[in-house]
Amino acid sequence: MVSPSIQHSAFSTTPSQLGYRMPAEWEPHQATWLSWPHKESSWPGKFDRIQPVYARMVAALATSETVHINVGDADLASRARALLDEAGATGDIRLHTFRTNDAWCRDHGAIFVVTDEDLHGDSSSLAATDWEYNAWGGKYPPSDLDNQVPGYMAEYLDVPRYKAGMILEGGSIDVNGQGLLLTSEQCLLNPNRNPELSREQIESRLRSFLGVQKILWLGDGIIGDDTDGHIDDISRFVATDTILTAVEEDPQDENYPILQENLRRLQLMTGLDGRPLTIRTLPMPPPVVYEGQRLPASYANFYIANTIVLVPFYNHPNDQRAAAIIQSCFPMRQVVGIDCTDIIWGLGAWHCLTQQVPR
Repeated sequence: MVSPSIQHSAFSTTPSQLGYRMPAEWEPHQATWLSWPHKESSWPGKFDRIQPVYARMVAALATSETVHINVGDADLASRARALLDEAGATGDIRLHTFRTNDAWCRDHGAIFVVTDEDLHGDSSSLAATDWEYNAWGGKYPPSDLDNQVPGYMAEYLDVPRYKAGMILEGGSIDVNGQGLLLTSEQCLLNPNRNPELSREQIESRLRSFLGVQKILWLGDGIIGDDTDGHIDDISRFVATDTILTAVEEDPQDENYPILQENLRRLQLMTGLDGRPLTIRTLPMPPPVVYEGQRLPASYANFYIANTIVLVPFYNHPNDQRAAAIIQSCFPMRQVVGIDCTDIIWGLGAWHCLTQQVPR
């Protein structure tokens, strides 16, 4: 295990100017990075069920690639190791004593970019972009420990770190690796994130730090999503010219008009070449309600690893329908469905918990 220390980096040029780009999630990973769950108030009344299910997720990911996990301290590391052993997890699993406030590494972790040609005189073409994090608009303070995680990750991997100076969560964006970025107005234009920045300034920052050229805007996110409309519960790139988008099939469901409007927008979108994108649809699970609260259950919150695609299941026949559609998008990977009905009480699923480290 590694003890954390941060060495701040300052650059006069942006990652985009240096030739960096954010790769698509299906491009090769060197690892997946996680933060072990420890905040009981994120899963009130269910926390005892969370860590064993989380260990099953890690066991599945470790069949595909190296897994890094922030565990905070030696006691939590020992607990994690015991649960990983119970889950039969093998492979290269590395625990780091990097402290976090919560488990949602997609949102508080570094967002990595790569260069297609070596610019540094060595074999490394990886860099970390470090965005500010305020726990989804200040909803769940504190977030001070989470906000330090990108620096720890960059230092451990010995890669440059570029501080973007804007609040951004990884779950609020998705890219095709070839210049397109998909996001939502409800999240990125929310005044609880960057009230001092205009839409145009936000787009400029995304282009400068993630190497994208065109921003595609959807509207609102699904009901129950406390992140204010994260894209990874709505629509995901599954190929450079193809988006898989969640649709609600029951016209009486409150998600129906929201997702139909997003579908309409997607059908009008074009790639950099001006051609329409291919839009495929993914069913929603039925409403998942716990203690009177509708939870943001969505099959779109899948995670694409090197050899598997981790899909959230909700103990419903639509699980298999969704798995078959996702499998058709990734025929060379194995779809692994793990029940997420307890995990989703924390208001996130597998994609929210993971962050890819590209090669």
